[in-house]
Amino acid sequence: MKTFAVWWPRQPWRVLGTLVLATLAALAFEAMNTPIPWMLGPLVVVSCVSLVGAPTVSHLPLRNVGQWVIGTALGLYFTPQMAALVGTLWWAVLLSVVWAVVLGLLFSAWVYKLNAETLGVPQAQMRATAYFAGSIGGASEMTLLAEREGARSDLVAASHSLRVLMVTLTIPFAVQFWGVTGLDATDTFKTVLSSQDGLWLLMATGGGVWLAQKLKRANPWFMGALVASMLLAVLGLMDAMLPSWLTNAGQLFIGISLGVQFRPAFLRTAPRWLGTVAAGTLSMMLLCAAFAWGLSWVTGLHPATLLLATSPGGIAEMAITAKVLQLGVPVVTAFQVSRLVVVLIIAEPLYRYGLKQRFGGAQ
Repeated sequence: MKTFAVWWPRQPWRVLGTLVLATLAALAFEAMNTPIPWMLGPLVVVSCVSLVGAPTVSHLPLRNVGQWVIGTALGLYFTPQMAALVGTLWWAVLLSVVWAVVLGLLFSAWVYKLNAETLGVPQAQMRATAYFAGSIGGASEMTLLAEREGARSDLVAASHSLRVLMVTLTIPFAVQFWGVTGLDATDTFKTVLSSQDGLWLLMATGGGVWLAQKLKRANPWFMGALVASMLLAVLGLMDAMLPSWLTNAGQLFIGISLGVQFRPAFLRTAPRWLGTVAAGTLSMMLLCAAFAWGLSWVTGLHPATLLLATSPGGIAEMAITAKVLQLGVPVVTAFQVSRLVVVLIIAEPLYRYGLKQRFGGAQ
């Protein structure tokens, strides 16, 4: 009964209504030939109706299933050949991680400088808020760390939500307009996963999710499934793709979970703060585009692949874009995962033993 209660939503009609709206949005965006329609359609439409106060809702188990599906689908791209290719790029991955950390610190300094004297927040608390708002890591993880360090978690959450929204709505359209989709033929599988292999994959990735939860890893439904699926692919035990309807459903659930964050209260959250975050995010995207272009010249990889790999967006959103547009899924995933892991590991120690000791803790 307890398990059933977890999966059955408290407000089933709101969940169903949101799913119907998101599905119609995905179909409309697909008809308009937009990039990643099954994520962007729900994200855009659900965001818009949520901002005007519509009772949209993201059912947590569905969001978890969406992350599970997408993590599994991305891991399957790590064939032995692609894993070997990614292995030769370790230095580029390391360089991109350092770049992301430095960029996050610059972003933090930017929002602090323009908001420190206008928000009425104590200086130490403002520094903590700006620091965690600028760190290019997972939105939920950075918000939890911010709350633990006494920062304004509402401002941190708003910052990361707006950053991910801007990147997700901008870069896929830019890449499609660029006309560079379908460049990576290695991203194409020959067969769809059979029922028998699908059952084995389900058990393996389910085990990965369970282990990630037990170890209290960040984003366990995505990372646990990704690592398990990746290991099977690297070992040559899985060489097929998930059916498109399943990955479309995963994108749909993720799009909804992103869209419902934008409530009417979001627009009332310190307009000056949101304005500086938007300007800073735009600057970061331009700087990352320049960085990707330079890295492309050194590595020989296409700039579009590295644009997705180094952009300040979320792992799932950028990897989904790479998957749908066939732009080097293993490379994009490896870069994004490495950045997330390192930022999550060093973000709090860097604050506690660097900024916090220098300027004092949040009050």
